Amino acid sequence: MSETEVDIAILGGGTGGVAAALAATSRRKKVIIVEETDWLGGQLTAQGVPPDEHPWIESFGCTARYKEFRRRVREYYQAFYPLKVHSVRNDQFNPGGGSVSRLCAEPRVYKSVLESMMSYAVSAGLLDIRLATRLLSIEMDGDEARSATVLNVLSGNKEIIIADYFLDATELGDGIKLAGVEYVTGAESQHQTGEMHAASVADENNVQALTWCFAMGYDAEGDHTIDRPENYDYWKSYDPNLTPSWPGKMFDWTYSNPITLEPITASFDPANCEGSFWRYRRILGRGGYTEGCEPNEIVLVNWPQNDYIEGNIIDANPEDMCDHLRAAKEMSLSLFY
Repeated sequence: MSETEVDIAILGGGTGGVAAALAATSRRKKVIIVEETDWLGGQLTAQGVPPDEHPWIESFGCTARYKEFRRRVREYYQAFYPLKVHSVRNDQFNPGGGSVSRLCAEPRVYKSVLESMMSYAVSAGLLDIRLATRLLSIEMDGDEARSATVLNVLSGNKEIIIADYFLDATELGDGIKLAGVEYVTGAESQHQTGEMHAASVADENNVQALTWCFAMGYDAEGDHTIDRPENYDYWKSYDPNLTPSWPGKMFDWTYSNPITLEPITASFDPANCEGSFWRYRRILGRGGYTEGCEPNEIVLVNWPQNDYIEGNIIDANPEDMCDHLRAAKEMSLSLFY
């Protein structure tokens, strides 16, 4: 089994892991990233979700490196895509035109920009990246992590990584659990925090809903209906019993304003997308392109309707986790259908 020694081992190659690697290598630290999937970028790439919903991000609250990332995403489109002159000159151009974020773009563009920002560190020998590599164990010496054993899921080769520091940037805190670090999950109680809107009793299963995201394109020509999912009737009639925050069936288009709880009826019309769910997380829009070069639009479906709340995969055993992931995917396919 091979061994690799670095200053910092980053477990997980999502946005947090990449940001940590950029910061550490800029200070000449030797870093390794271990990522279970074959794409860096997490939320931006494997999940395809726009980077943030901060409406004032272009004005304040943005770090220098994150601002640089956003600038480079826009410049990628402005350099390589057939855009109108006003789009090329717009330093706040939103490629997808999605309403949820000031910067909605395609996963492959985010991936390309992230890789370009890390390219010098890789060339200088400061950064190693292990894709398709799963964390197996962490060896501890008292309260200090000494090494981690990882597995390349394609080759089957194992590797021991020795580091001064281990940063857990995994989706579900895998490193924390393997290291035996104390942690809590879920919602704390009103007694614990003094928060007036908290529940009276702590609930470890009250966590962010799981969503099986998918990209959906629009082509006005032809019938592109998928096969009817096996449990479509169940999901079509599924009522999450979340009144007043969600007043009816999960697949209804009427929902509650998260602040006022007043009912809102959303539209779903790619041809008239102002205020519709189609525009909500659109990552490729026709606006801004030169005439004759407009692409078919693509929207990332991460909507309230496919938030899966039937189970929690944090600390779940492998069998239950597989069951919940399968059901979440089936729910999203049913929404698509």
